[in-house]
Formats: sequence, C-alpha cells, structure tokens
Amino acid sequence: MKQTGWRLIVKKVLDRTVAAGLLVATAPVLGVAAAAVRASMGGPVFFRQTRVGLHEKTFEIIKLRTMNDARGPDGELLPDEQRLTRLGRFLRKTSIDELPQLLNVVRGDVSLVGPRPFLTKYLERYTQEERRRHDVLPGMTGWAVVVQGRNAVDWDERLALDVWYVDHWNLLLDAKILALTARIVLARITQAGHATMLPPLPVRQAQWAAAKGAPQAPKPRSRRQPLREAGRDGLPESRAKSKYTV
Repeated sequence: MKQTGWRLIVKKVLDRTVAAGLLVATAPVLGVAAAAVRASMGGPVFFRQTRVGLHEKTFEIIKLRTMNDARGPDGELLPDEQRLTRLGRFLRKTSIDELPQLLNVVRGDVSLVGPRPFLTKYLERYTQEERRRHDVLPGMTGWAVVVQGRNAVDWDERLALDVWYVDHWNLLLDAKILALTARIVLARITQAGHATMLPPLPVRQAQWAAAKGAPQAPKPRSRRQPLREAGRDGLPESRAKSKYTV
C-alpha cells in the first residue's frame, strides 16, 4: 500500500507527535549517554552520516557515536569490530545509540517504522525490485528488524522483507512493529552479527547462480526459519503466508 494521501498525513503526524514526546521522556538517558561518550571517546558525541530516504532522496542521519577513530600502521581506520568500544556495545545492545534519530523523525526525514536507511553507495547494488524499499519513508525500526533482528538476517532476506513491508504497509502493521520492537529492546536481546556490507550486485547474482546450480542435500527447516530460494529477481520467491501476515 502506497504511503500517500490521508494515510501518509496521519503517519507523519503520529510520528512527529510520538517522537517529540519520546525526546522529552528520554532526554535524561540521552544526556547521560552523551556525557559518557564524551568522557570515553572525546568529541564529537554524535555520529552523522548520509543515508538514502524516501524516493531515494538523501538526508543526514544522527546517532550517538559508538566507535573510536583507531587507525592501523598504514593510517587507515581499523575494521568496525576493532573500533567498537565497550560503551558502544552497550549503547547498541540497548538501542540508546538510536535515540538521536528521533530528531530525524521530528524533521520528517525518517519514520518510526519503515525499512532501515542504508548508505548511498548501496543504491547501485540493488535489483530493481529491491529499490522499491525507497517507496516508503525509512524507519528507526522495521519489519526486517523485528522478524530477524537488526543485524542477524542476511542481505537478500532483509531486502525482501523490506519490499514485503512496502506492499503490505498499513497503520496497524506499524503499531505491531512498534510493539514488537519495544519488547525486543526491553528484553535486551543482543543483536547477532556485526557491521556488514552489501556485496556488489554482480557478486550477489553470481552467488545466487552458483547456489542454484550446485546440488545440495535438503536441510531440515523449522517453521521460523525463512525460505531462501532465489526467484527470478534474486529474491526469495515462495514464502509461508503465516510468517508475514499481520
């Protein structure tokens, strides 16, 4: 369902109202966290980065800084995993590092719910079907996040879930995602995995082609494990309705 007309207006009003209230309510937490970042890593306290939003327009996302600027002998920044500090892990685990994004919501760049905004360099790596994730506002949390975790799902599955959200979006689904997100954060579920990069499209297509051509023994699949067969566009083709139906 397209985010147009009165539905989009209602969504934006709800987003900005809730985000403004959350900014006030979480101001003490954000203040303490910002002070801790300043004390442990110095400035700047906030991490700013250009991301892709609605209709592929760019905006600057705001987060609390979780990594230091440690560099190797060659002068290049060390891998993300090595620069992520102990405080940074805690901020990510509790999602406190995401709180400054409420400012993005108030400004209208981001919604509370939608596909997570990615880097601009990934645009050339999407299939045409996957680019449809930008037909809606990006979000602080999303369907892919609550289904598989913020970093636990592979790229093809994550992008497929984003496109599913675009096709099935409604205010009730947003409410469900927010409720599930709150439960995840309160339960302090550790995000599995680490910072990853989306492989270039030719590489991903070659991986799919190799997977389709290589004989593989069938693996047992639980009801909660997503199907991963490649469709014509490099997306999972068949999915159980019960997994994605609100």
